[in-house]
Amino acid sequence: MPLDEETRLVRKGAPPKGGSVLARTVNPPVQRGSTVLMPNAASLYDDSQLTYGITGLSSPANLQLALAELEGSPDVTLYPSGLAAITGVMLALLKAGDEILVVDSAYKPTRRFCDRVLTRFGVTTTYYDPALSPEALMALCTPATRMILLEAPGSLTFEMQDIPAIAAAANARGVLTLIDNTWAASFYFKPLAHGVTISVQALTKYVGGHSDVFMGSAATADNVIGNQLGDAMWDIGWSVSPDDAYTVLRGLRTLATRLPVHQDKGLEIARWLQGRPEVARVLHPALESDPGHALWKRDFTGACGLFGVVLRPASQKAVHAFLDALDLFGLGFSWGGYESLAIHCDPQLKNRTLPVKLEGPLLRLHVGLEATGDLIADLERGFAALARA
Repeated sequence: MPLDEETRLVRKGAPPKGGSVLARTVNPPVQRGSTVLMPNAASLYDDSQLTYGITGLSSPANLQLALAELEGSPDVTLYPSGLAAITGVMLALLKAGDEILVVDSAYKPTRRFCDRVLTRFGVTTTYYDPALSPEALMALCTPATRMILLEAPGSLTFEMQDIPAIAAAANARGVLTLIDNTWAASFYFKPLAHGVTISVQALTKYVGGHSDVFMGSAATADNVIGNQLGDAMWDIGWSVSPDDAYTVLRGLRTLATRLPVHQDKGLEIARWLQGRPEVARVLHPALESDPGHALWKRDFTGACGLFGVVLRPASQKAVHAFLDALDLFGLGFSWGGYESLAIHCDPQLKNRTLPVKLEGPLLRLHVGLEATGDLIADLERGFAALARA
């Protein structure tokens, strides 16, 4: 009988039975090494063997096996951060003269790479409205279009896209699709099963789960592209620490337990916020009132703890007073750890190509694993400070 995904995430990538001089432990051993000693001279140049410790030692190799289960992929490449995973895929697959279509709600550092780096290498970036239909998006493609970068829900503003339809249309035209799937952690949404070429996520977030490690991954079901990603990893010299790989693998073991808790607590807070007079609307695709709810319900099996809150018109001073009054919600970037976080998003929205029309200031909340009653009390302190400002 096939094992459930929760079981496979716990068990896949475990140390093999027998055949080791080491005691068999639940977790793989951490090998810290650059030099790999080969058994004989002929094997020094045998590319089928591991000859250097930049990748493939015990903990990274076992992490790759476990992530392959999560992604439904035969091939997963590791990178030292989530951003490195996104930029690494672009560097591996794009060349001078190519065009990439990037959703306008994409992660800010992704835009920065496109605008600062890809431009210098002769790759054109065109930003598109996340609200475009698949047909309208494909109408933007030119003979130079090599890749479409997707993100659903969108960063900060949480727009949904019809990923399966876009992927099908792109595949029909020979255009690659790359998705930043960090929000769903490839647990609540399986991009490769929906036709996407490459699934990228920041393992720094929910897979690591404890805000203490950086790492990213790229998965594909296309063997040719998998080889290109692997070759670029070697050519550019990316590597991940064996200790970091061990930490991420340990986080992956509990992903199926933690993520539903983030989902439930996040939705409880989101629904509470919907009833606050200071709130214009909550941006969360799992809420029935959200414009992207139908797409989310069709394609996703769950949600995480990250969403947006649009306040009614308020000054920046008042918004800062709200944030400064918070105690349990830390003020910090990133998300996906056990702790709750909050940021003011308006400064980042200025980077968008297309204007974002919101009723008032935009906040982003990450709901962690704390008791929701305590988090609500913390937000109430923030609203009280907002009213006094």
